[in-house]
Amino acid sequence: MNVKSYAKVGAAVGTAVLGLGILAAPASADPSSSTDYRTLAAVGSDTTQYVVNGLANGTAVVDSTGAKIIASWDAVTPTGGTDPYKTKAAADCQYTRAQTNGSSNGIARLSEDITNGGSTCIDIARSSRGPKASVPGTDLTYVPFARDAVTYATDLGSTVPSDLTVAQLKSIYTNCTYTDATGVHTVAPLLPQAGSGTRQYWLDSIGVTTPGACVNGSVQEHDGTAITAANQLMPYSVAQWIAQGKGLSDVPNRRGESRLRNIAGQSPTTGSGSSIALNTSFIFSRDVYNVVQTSRLNEPAISSALSKICAAGTVIQNYGFGTISNCNARTVTGGLNS
Repeated sequence: MNVKSYAKVGAAVGTAVLGLGILAAPASADPSSSTDYRTLAAVGSDTTQYVVNGLANGTAVVDSTGAKIIASWDAVTPTGGTDPYKTKAAADCQYTRAQTNGSSNGIARLSEDITNGGSTCIDIARSSRGPKASVPGTDLTYVPFARDAVTYATDLGSTVPSDLTVAQLKSIYTNCTYTDATGVHTVAPLLPQAGSGTRQYWLDSIGVTTPGACVNGSVQEHDGTAITAANQLMPYSVAQWIAQGKGLSDVPNRRGESRLRNIAGQSPTTGSGSSIALNTSFIFSRDVYNVVQTSRLNEPAISSALSKICAAGTVIQNYGFGTISNCNARTVTGGLNS
């Protein structure tokens, strides 16, 4: 249950060391003050939190006076952050991180606001996935703003192959084994926490409806330090992995000894060292989104913020993502909690 009042709610491949400090931004996790509410509040996806934080706390998304428009809150409590935290001054705009951690949880909190009369505790839900086809409706609009890819990661010195087929990955996340020319091998797959857009995207991509009981499905996404054994693997946002190795002041390096691996002979990255970049043609590549209430799309603050995000290609690329064209022309809609 939300801390906020429910009387209201009602319900590549990388061994190279990346260059440090490239286009480094000022520290930009949560807003610098617990009362720095700003016009719009954004919560949700771990995958896109750093890039949206960078956009929100830099100079790319400001109003005509230079004031910041978006307060973007981390999925997990950052160093110096608070939990619970408040997105707006109203007493019932208070959340725990568990309630807003991940794409689906952020979308659920936005949906609650809409259900309860369009209150504005949350204005934007960060999402690493598009709407669910199983939840029809047009209450929410998903606005794509960048390109990402997802592959699997293992530790340096892993016993898991550095190139697996989709069929092998499906087998791994179904029964924790894969078969190759030398026989059947047992591994220990990890999966992001419930509510993660990357978790859902990964399972959909490899054709798994329900992961096997042998899968550890409760690790925080994009945290390579969760890989502690030679036979473990986990899905990882390529953009996140790149950004975490850049030495950016606002992006903690959570990679540990993790390395991104190939799928079906394709590398998830191009270049090396300080020139490493996302392979936007990788087999598992996806748009990432900012989700807003459809009826509010034309509100000046929201319309301006979304347009400025789409135009901030340099910042987006600095955080490891690829740019996309015609952001605002590629929107898709979904129902509440879609």
